[in-house]
Order: sequence, then structure tokens, then C-alpha cells
Amino acid sequence: MSLAPGVVSVSSGETFRLPMTPPAAFILGSMEPRVATADDIEGIARVLTSAFREDPFWGWSFPGGRGVEDWWRFFARNSIRYPWTWIAGDFEAVAIWVPPGGVETTEEEEREVEPLLRRLVGDRAGDVMALSNSFGENHPAGPPHYYLSLLGVDEAHRGKGLGMKLLADNLRTIDETDPHPAYLESSNPANDARYARHGFRPIGAIERPDGGAKATMMWREAVSRP
Repeated sequence: MSLAPGVVSVSSGETFRLPMTPPAAFILGSMEPRVATADDIEGIARVLTSAFREDPFWGWSFPGGRGVEDWWRFFARNSIRYPWTWIAGDFEAVAIWVPPGGVETTEEEEREVEPLLRRLVGDRAGDVMALSNSFGENHPAGPPHYYLSLLGVDEAHRGKGLGMKLLADNLRTIDETDPHPAYLESSNPANDARYARHGFRPIGAIERPDGGAKATMMWREAVSRP
């Protein structure tokens, strides 16, 4: 099937718009974002392992880090079905987006989650499953939007603003090439104000199964840029 320039087809038969080349001003910075490929799965898993080690949700799910890299490897493998997983620099930061009409995990991948968690965290699998399910159950039904599933910065590169630079670049690409709303969950309250500066507003909260923390659900309306 002939597709318009900048549009790709994935194995499910769905089509998605390819992101534009990052703006020159961003490329001239300390990192150069690019779209991930299958060769990047291990690197993505390492960044997410480092980024979420002390996270109020995922650090709680995998105490001591046991099994967590396998968990992030599972998500990294699934994420590359769309050309919307971005790597900044030499795996300094990673952003995983699900485009409008896409899914974070297919039905087949969903069936892998419980046995994977039982292998990784044993008796804690039920709690981690409940946490994972709560994100899906509370996800906005519409309108169609880009979903920032994960945004992580390697702990060796924190404090440089790399995550927010990558987010700003991704939002610029969305606004200029395929204007849609965007949605994310902020699992660390320290990041809420940073997301607000990029146009996101709180629309609800998701509570950790033990009640010890809340993730802020945040929404950004579509912006059309000339």
C-alpha cells in the first residue's frame, strides 16, 4: 500500500505519522534525540532501571531493584512497535510515547505480565499487578491523544534538565506535525511543576495499592504551531 510521506505502517496494519527530524537548536545541544530501534532495547532498559530506582511507585514495586531491569526490558521491547520512543544522546534520557490509536501492550503482551511478575517479585506480584492495572483503568478514554508512558533520565545525568528538554522537543514535534492532546502520569510529585510548565494540568490521581503515594494524572490540550 502506498503511504503518504512521513507515514509508516506497523504489523497490526495501523498507520502512524513519523516524527520530524529534531529541530536544529535541539541537535546543537548536549544531546541528539533519535527514534529507537530494536538494537536499543537493552540500553532503554538500563536507562529506565536507573531512572526509576528510587521512584515512589516503581521503587516500591521492586524493592532493592530485584528483577526491575527485566520489567523495563519488557516495556522497551513493546515500545518500539511505534516510531515514538526517543533516545537522547548516548542513552542519557528516554521518552516512550504511545501515539493516538496505539496501545501500550497488546492482548498477547498483557498475558505475559502476570507470569513475568511472579517470576520477578514472587508474592509481591499481586500488588504490582494491581498497580499496573490501575494505570490502565484510570487512563482517559478520549479524545485521541499522545500518551507519555515513560520519561526517564539516567541517574548519572540528572540535574541537567535533559528530561524536560527531551519532553519539550517531543511536544514541539507533536504540535508541528500531528496536533493532539497529550497525557501522562507523574509518579513523582517533584516533577508535577515541571510538567505544568510545559502545559500539563492535573486531572486526577492514582493511589499506590498500600496508600503510600499518589501519581498525578496530567493532561495537555492540543496546540497547533505554524
